[in-house]
Amino acid sequence: MTKITLTRPDDWHLHLRDGVMLKAVLPETTRDFDRALIMPNLVPPVVSAKDAALYKRRILDALPSGTFFEPKMTLYLTESTNADDLSSAYKEGLITALKLYPAGATTNSASGVTNFDAIRPVLEKMAEIGCPLCVHGEVTDPSVDIFDREAVFIERVLDPIRQKTPGLKVVMEHITTKEGVEYVKSVDAGLAATITTHHLFINRNHILAGGIRPHYYCLPVAKRESHRLALREAATGADPRFFLGTDSAPHFDHLKEAACGCAGCFTATNTMPLLAQVFDEEGALDKLEGFTSLNGAAFYGLAPNTGTLVLEKTNQPVKFPEALATPEGQVTIFDPAQPIFWRVFQS
Repeated sequence: MTKITLTRPDDWHLHLRDGVMLKAVLPETTRDFDRALIMPNLVPPVVSAKDAALYKRRILDALPSGTFFEPKMTLYLTESTNADDLSSAYKEGLITALKLYPAGATTNSASGVTNFDAIRPVLEKMAEIGCPLCVHGEVTDPSVDIFDREAVFIERVLDPIRQKTPGLKVVMEHITTKEGVEYVKSVDAGLAATITTHHLFINRNHILAGGIRPHYYCLPVAKRESHRLALREAATGADPRFFLGTDSAPHFDHLKEAACGCAGCFTATNTMPLLAQVFDEEGALDKLEGFTSLNGAAFYGLAPNTGTLVLEKTNQPVKFPEALATPEGQVTIFDPAQPIFWRVFQS
């Protein structure tokens, strides 16, 4: 197969930032995607319906002329989240989900949750109205090794939350472990997981072997090769509980290449060709549309997009830009560390 036509895809986990960065990175997503779930971890975070409405307006105002794109907004769950405010925002269609960050787990997560009992009334309201909870699944206990934090989160936090809140729909964001894959598969309903583009390509050796490579550093951090292979199997299989959430997370290079560098890989520019390569290598090109365009929409109760995206296989490796220029510095585009033979033919 040298050319495939897909329903226009969705990105169910996207960081657009704000201001100069927002204007620079937004076209990289809208070129290939019709919808994206927008992460709320700005500074200050998007914690109320008013915040979400204002942020959505800034995104729409930054769209290139003539571009269609639907940002699906989220609220940042805190221990003081107002259940009535979120309920109203969800019922009116302003927000699509709430995002749970354990405090200190990743970029701009200082306002996240420390006391999980304190958010129980909000979780119960979410279960009542059907609002999904998207979780950054890592504990922040300093005694837990960073490579074990996802598995420990499932045991200590996520499973107890789900057991105590029947009916709560949960998305495990950017899973990175075979334990994450197995946990999703063990549940009959109400649980799904997003998988990023970069975690299908890199393991922890890419970050550390032969020198530290900051542009492969992300959170959750890439794990052993056995986990990467488990993610590839889950993504390229037929299980509708797994779908694309790129977690494309732009940072200026001077903040990545620092003594304490920021976590995040910027994949918006080349995600679709990279995914075509993965699915081609796994003999699963017929499953790519489900992963990118159908499974996530179904979980969130939405119809698929109506347009199409055409991908073409090439004879020579495709060259992608190395960086995206902005008025405040450049943003390095994710390098998959292997030749890619697919490109977007028609968007």
